[in-house]
Amino acid sequence: MAGTNKTEALMQGGPAVILVNPQLGQNIGMVARAMLNCGLTELRLVAPRDGWPNPDAEASAAGATLVLEEAKVFPTTGEAVADLQRVYATTARARGMTKVVETPRAAIGGMRAVSAKGQSVGVLFGPERAGLKNDDIALADTILEVPLNPGFSSLNLAQAVLLVGYEWFQAADETPASELVLNSTRPATKGELINFFQRLEKALEDSGFLYPPEKTPIMVRNIRNMFQRADLTEQEVNTLHGIISALWEKRR
Repeated sequence: MAGTNKTEALMQGGPAVILVNPQLGQNIGMVARAMLNCGLTELRLVAPRDGWPNPDAEASAAGATLVLEEAKVFPTTGEAVADLQRVYATTARARGMTKVVETPRAAIGGMRAVSAKGQSVGVLFGPERAGLKNDDIALADTILEVPLNPGFSSLNLAQAVLLVGYEWFQAADETPASELVLNSTRPATKGELINFFQRLEKALEDSGFLYPPEKTPIMVRNIRNMFQRADLTEQEVNTLHGIISALWEKRR
């Protein structure tokens, strides 16, 4: 899905994304893209298989180069999380460890609470082929498990990062769930609607539509309710006036 406004302010902070032994540069680039989609910028790489920097990462980052340019490389997972106060590990498999398991949506509240105290948070993601090792998960406080189809819950690396990043971003996003985009017009006033109703009802009466007379009040009320539900704009009301005028002209 295309769409970028580079004038928008970039969200700062958020958990560090830690890729343990990532294999392909293309996947690292796609992770960077997913991170920037969600306002995350801190990328840490633990012993990437093909070294770093990797020229294959930039093309698949699709413009998220600032994430790649600031990426830090560590030889071990322990060194990558050494400065963090809270660490989450993503895995889809039972590991036989006694640890709290949370969905990303449930975990975000805790992540944000820790971040609000000025403490640092990181999320571990394992290599593409086999995921995190138990020794890596042992360094985490909490396991993140995405609730997906139990018969097929495997995610690629960028998908996993995007799911966690999306929940982080949504927790602070104030975009309304539904919005009428008005562009250059505005909602019609009740006075404008009443004026339109009166013209429409006069036209319907002249044409013989409002018949029989005893049913006219109910018919008028139903027609008004129908247009009220449409949330008409000023421009739309003007257009309807034009339609009535055109029909009148045609009859003349």
